Amino acid sequence: MQTISSYDFKGKRALIRVDFNVPLNDKFEITDDTRMRAALPTIKKIIEGGGSPIIMSHLGRPKNGPEEKFSLKPLVNHLSELLGGATVKIAPDCIGDEVKAMAEDVKPGEVLILENLRFYKEETAGDEEFAAKLAENGDCWVNDAFGTAHRAHASTAVIAKFFPNDKMFGYLIESEVESLDKVVKAPKRPLTAIMGGAKVSSKITIIENMLDKVDNLILGGGMKFTFAKAHGGKVGSSICEDDFLETALNIEKLAKEKGVNLYMASDVIAADAFSNDANTKVLPIGEIPDGWMGLDAGPDAIEEFKKVIEKSGTILWNGPIGVFEMEAFAEGTRAVGEAVVEATKKGAFSLVGGGDSVAAVNQLGFADGVSYISTAGGALLEYLEGKTLPGVAAVRGE
Repeated sequence: MQTISSYDFKGKRALIRVDFNVPLNDKFEITDDTRMRAALPTIKKIIEGGGSPIIMSHLGRPKNGPEEKFSLKPLVNHLSELLGGATVKIAPDCIGDEVKAMAEDVKPGEVLILENLRFYKEETAGDEEFAAKLAENGDCWVNDAFGTAHRAHASTAVIAKFFPNDKMFGYLIESEVESLDKVVKAPKRPLTAIMGGAKVSSKITIIENMLDKVDNLILGGGMKFTFAKAHGGKVGSSICEDDFLETALNIEKLAKEKGVNLYMASDVIAADAFSNDANTKVLPIGEIPDGWMGLDAGPDAIEEFKKVIEKSGTILWNGPIGVFEMEAFAEGTRAVGEAVVEATKKGAFSLVGGGDSVAAVNQLGFADGVSYISTAGGALLEYLEGKTLPGVAAVRGE
């Protein structure tokens, strides 16, 4: 398999699938360029190697062909600025003779952005003929869009067959896969997974898959109330999925059978309203009266979680412990974050993934203290569920 570090890009047009699905305001100004910045190392590597990056991406969810509000035009000037003033052009389409001619005319060091791939339904359908037309615009293919790697789309997977010896991961997807493999395939023991979030239903497949891999599983967030109620506890107005009480008991049984240490909050910070200004008190998790709801882990639970985390060799954190967006209920997530950072200082490998978890580490100031932060959403979760990601398998030739 080719690698971006060793590949010779001199004189080559490198088709790069990136994730430039960035948010735009009503003036078509980029409000968060994180995804663009994430692709810069790959783009710069190609330019420095004497090649010409040909950028492919989608933006938004266009329904019926080209729509101006989903055009990639607003990205041109900003990408040029991020690349230190490099010449960046945009094609009027992503396939066709005019686009092909523009791609052939791109000089080394120049960048060409192809127009929104999803102006064609053939992109999401994984159409092979469409992929072949895209492939005509480049001499090699670089997949650097981990956020769409779980989709078998034309540009993320199908296109690989047209570059049998000239396909590779970009730096972003390479680091994502390597970091996830440190958790999923070759973890340093003990491996602790911290699973937060509101619902058991949204995490059930990941939890079941992780039970075959982890030594410790900490369940936080709102899902713990489903487990508490399954044991006959009173959870008041706390979030709870009555349809998953049996599922919760089965997870506990499975964990015991597999020798996994399962940890859930023994006490919680309960409130009489979903508000930062609500009245609060510490209660055992199964003794929450009507009209009260659990919104964070309590002090005893936090101390137990910290002890487990700080003795870990590998840590996966997916989902906050409480409603961290409100200061009154942020202590559980903050304490877990501090413990993860402390374990990392002692040599543990820590990976944070999932939108809410990433938001939490950024908001609470722990981003620089963990080993890796995954920016992917669905792709990360499917990888943790043990599913094959088409965008990864296509590069690896699996």
